[in-house]
Amino acid sequence: MDDVVLLERRDAVLVVTLHRPEVHNVLDQPLTDALVDAFAELDADESLRAGVLTGSPTMFCAGLDLKHFAAHGMPRGLEDPLLRRGSRKPLVAAIEGIAFGGGLELALVADIRVAATNARFAQAETRYGLFPSGGGLLRLPASLVREMVLTAQPVDAERALRHGLVDHLVEPGATLAAALDLAGAIAANPPAGVQAAKRILDARGELTEDGVWALQTELSREVFASEDAKAAVDAFVNRSR
Repeated sequence: MDDVVLLERRDAVLVVTLHRPEVHNVLDQPLTDALVDAFAELDADESLRAGVLTGSPTMFCAGLDLKHFAAHGMPRGLEDPLLRRGSRKPLVAAIEGIAFGGGLELALVADIRVAATNARFAQAETRYGLFPSGGGLLRLPASLVREMVLTAQPVDAERALRHGLVDHLVEPGATLAAALDLAGAIAANPPAGVQAAKRILDARGELTEDGVWALQTELSREVFASEDAKAAVDAFVNRSR
């Protein structure tokens, strides 16, 4: 894989690091292709149970590479389901510095977001005659989406936390450690139930209420009969004796 994305295994967690620091990790064709490959590896490797997505120590992602866009159009990787919907395994984003435009939309793919107190977030595509087409209009909190998109103005980390755009705030430089703690807690749980729960949570925005209940019923039959569930319940019962 090209070094525009760095991969590191931490036990059952795959750390995916954006690595174009000289241009603030902006998204071009090679970077989006490498991200698709990284998420595909997380999906396919059953020894991996969670992922962490991060950027450079002072910068998450400044958005779309406008020079690449002007010359070549939208990077194809941004249309890949793995970048639009994420892996079937939980993903935690560790956000330092700015997450603007496509960078914020990439962070929104994560299930849990940890941000530094000095982080800033923007969906500023309207400033360039564009609009957020990678999920921002669908995933941003309803209380923020209209103002952020229509004004193209950033919000700070404290406001992002109050509105649920991020889940945890930590001091600058501490986001990766905090994200790894969360990913490790996820990875410690048997994967069948975790992945089923994630499927149901993700489906809430795509299916009707009846469709979500039907999916939950289907998955509960599979998971409750799985070896994961049997082993975990047996272990709990034996500890309780």
